[in-house]
Amino acid sequence: MKKNRAMLIGSIGAGKSTMTNALLGRRVEAVKTQTLTYYDWIVDTPGEYAENPMYYRSIMATCLEVTHVIYIQDATRSTCIFPPGFATGIPKLPIGVISKADSPQADVDRAVEQLKKVMAKGPLVICSAYTGQGIEEIRHLVLQDSLEDMRECSRLFSPDLISFI
Repeated sequence: MKKNRAMLIGSIGAGKSTMTNALLGRRVEAVKTQTLTYYDWIVDTPGEYAENPMYYRSIMATCLEVTHVIYIQDATRSTCIFPPGFATGIPKLPIGVISKADSPQADVDRAVEQLKKVMAKGPLVICSAYTGQGIEEIRHLVLQDSLEDMRECSRLFSPDLISFI
């Protein structure tokens, strides 16, 4: 039986390692990821992989090992490191995640708009790894095997936390 696996990509400091720990229920301090790190059903990537086009080939090679790619956009960051349409070049099920939604500096609406330019379709989850907001939703989405399954799954959760483009 195939086990679904997700790769997290995003900018340096976007919260990928913190999100990984929250998704796995681990209560450990996040540390800077220096190389691909495999944990159970998650692949945590260094932010440099998404920020530097020279590393895109590493993202493409790693996506062969996963079923889902989680695109993380930091809600406190005014810019997006992903080029428009980036997700369309990766043939895996996309999940957009707005991280740090609980921060006083968060601009969730801006982060949602930024991810909509990256992903042509798929779910968007508003998240906080610290409060747990959106964590269960992401776990359920990764269990799904198609965009339609993810759309149906997203209907089980609050539209304030998860939407579908």
